Amino acid sequence: MTTAPETQRPDIEQRQRTFSWSDPVAIASAGAGLSGAEFFAAIAEGRIPPPPVMRALDFDAVSFGEGRAAFRLTPREFHYNPLGTVHGGVFATMLDSACGCAVHTMLPAGVFYTSLDLSVKFLRPVTVDTGPITAEGTVVHLGRRTALAEARITDAAGKVHVTATSSCLVMRAE
Repeated sequence: MTTAPETQRPDIEQRQRTFSWSDPVAIASAGAGLSGAEFFAAIAEGRIPPPPVMRALDFDAVSFGEGRAAFRLTPREFHYNPLGTVHGGVFATMLDSACGCAVHTMLPAGVFYTSLDLSVKFLRPVTVDTGPITAEGTVVHLGRRTALAEARITDAAGKVHVTATSSCLVMRAE
């Protein structure tokens, strides 16, 4: 196994990024007692801050509706993998968010979900030259115990770069 050296190469310029986020426990508490639709309306209106993962990866909420959620990201170098393209984990996070939040928009107060799986298909690479990309998720099926959602990442021209399907476990108070 090879490990990275502790010192950086002096011939490769270093870049830096800082960001801040809101307390995730306070976000969850603020959403307690709200339906999914009410929770996302509060985020969209700025009454509840977005979750920390959105700040960490620098993506924004675009829209929420019944059974729908969309997020936008402008690719930056800090999203890159060693090959010089956006890392697949960034796409997976956006798609998991789009699928899960689409399901969440349809849940009443006191009902929650968690992702059971996420199947991602990478169709074409994304770089900073691609420009903004949007992950749009929709609910395919909402049952009493499970939900199925699908999402896709497209560029401004409508080209599909990545697709996903997700199963979610719906947790209801019994």
